[in-house]
Formats: sequence, C-alpha cells, structure tokens
Amino acid sequence: MRTGILFGLTLAFLFIHGAHSATITITNNCSYTIWPGDLTANQNPQLPNTGFELASLASTSLDIPNPWTGRFWARTGCSTDGSGKFTCATADYGSSQVSCNGKSAIPPTSLVEFDIALIDGQDFYDVSLVDGFNLPVSVTPQGGSGPCKSSSCPVDLNPTCPTDLQVKASDGSVIGCKTACIAFNQPQHCCTGNYSSPETCPPTSYSQFFKERCPQAYSNAYDDQPGLFTCSGGPDYKIVFCP
Repeated sequence: MRTGILFGLTLAFLFIHGAHSATITITNNCSYTIWPGDLTANQNPQLPNTGFELASLASTSLDIPNPWTGRFWARTGCSTDGSGKFTCATADYGSSQVSCNGKSAIPPTSLVEFDIALIDGQDFYDVSLVDGFNLPVSVTPQGGSGPCKSSSCPVDLNPTCPTDLQVKASDGSVIGCKTACIAFNQPQHCCTGNYSSPETCPPTSYSQFFKERCPQAYSNAYDDQPGLFTCSGGPDYKIVFCP
C-alpha cells in the first residue's frame, strides 16, 4: 500500500554519487525536542544522517543526491534507558538506535515524501497521512520554477482523533492517530483484496477525518487530490514540524 503516489516506484538508478541536487532543511517549531528520521527508497545507499535529535526551534540541513526518492518523519517522546536502548513513543522503528539505518517509522506517523529530479529533472513531493498522524508538518520549496507550492498538514489532529484510532501515552494523553487500516487491518480500509481499486475503496468516514482537516495531504491509498506537488529547476526544500 503506497503512502504517496510515487514512493513505491522501482527504478534502477536512484543515485548519482557526488551530485547534490537539493538541500533539505528540517526545522523543529514544536515546543519540545523531536527526533527526525529519513529513509531512502528501495534500500539504495541511505543518507549519511538517517536519524538525529532536534531541539525546539533548532534546524539542520541535509544534502540530497540527484536523483533521490525517500521520506522524512519525526519521532516524539524518545529516551534512552539504563542499558542504552533508545525508544520513542511515536514513529519509532524498533532498532533501539537514534539512527534509522534503512528502517521506516512504525505507524502512526506523519510523512513528507520526495522524488527529487526523478523525471526530466522535475521534483515531486507530498505530505502523507496514509500511515497516520503524529505531528503537524509542512514542506516548502525554496527557489525553483513551476508551481512550487507549499504542502502541509498544519493542524494537530491528536486532540480530535476518533477514539478507536487513538494512540495514548502512559498519562492518557493522545500522542498519535492511526488510520483505519492500521487500527482494524480490514481490506475495505486498507484498499486490498476485493477493495484494491479506486472504485471499490472509496473514502470512508475515517479517511475523511484526515482529509477534511488536512486537505493538502494524502488520506488514503487512492487519494490523489491535491496530494502530489511539483517543482522544477533544482529547488531546495524546508520541512517544518509544528509549522
């Protein structure tokens, strides 16, 4: 099941070593520390920094090869226990390390996805809630040509998340919002089996919860409006958590 229209493409040449087509700057506008992570598609060489700590109001920048397909997210509520095991309350990946090292986030998690210079030098990018939600997020091109619009899910969905989709912390606060596919694992919610087409897997009240509040973001497997954004001319990008 895809989390964005192009993330699952299988392509032979995703990396040209030594060529950097974009700088992606990640900013934490939340009032607390987060731990961003990233994953390069198809297990091609991962970025040098696949996971890191980012204090409130801090930023860090990553050089992105050309072409490149991958995703970014942020973990919350992370800590290291006495044995050195690193764990997070949301968007963890189960490796017990700060670096993600080729592993993707365990849902629910808000995602920003990219295809950099993949087709005729054009970039494609989106915000996806198909894996659920844990943090508000935005992505904005810096420079470039063409539409080059920002995309975002700027609303904190956790306080209004439907009860049967909620992920709670030990104190009872809601820290994540699952999709119906993740919560119930049923074909009609996951768009699988007899429901594996746009005609047989229309939006549900659960997917509409996400779409109505974050209309620019993908909300289910066949939600293509207006989720995918494009920009040409080699822009850089800014990702902001809690924009």
